[in-house]
Amino acid sequence: MPVIRASEIGSYLYCRRAWWYRKQGFKSENQAELTAGTELHHRHGRQVVAAGLTRALAVIVLLAALVMLASYCTVQIL
Repeated sequence: MPVIRASEIGSYLYCRRAWWYRKQGFKSENQAELTAGTELHHRHGRQVVAAGLTRALAVIVLLAALVMLASYCTVQIL
């Protein structure tokens, strides 16, 4: 039994004829647009990863600043 992927179901629901053509081995005529869309998705994925790393770094810096503030206040009290 062949594996059916979610993207294949999405393709079928979006356009049954395009799905059937792809199953028959026909190539799409808009390869340039498909390539551009794939590159756009890869670029967006890299931006999402960079944003996550930046956020993690910001949390680490914030925690370090809080530790330094707590130690400063402790020294001033004693």
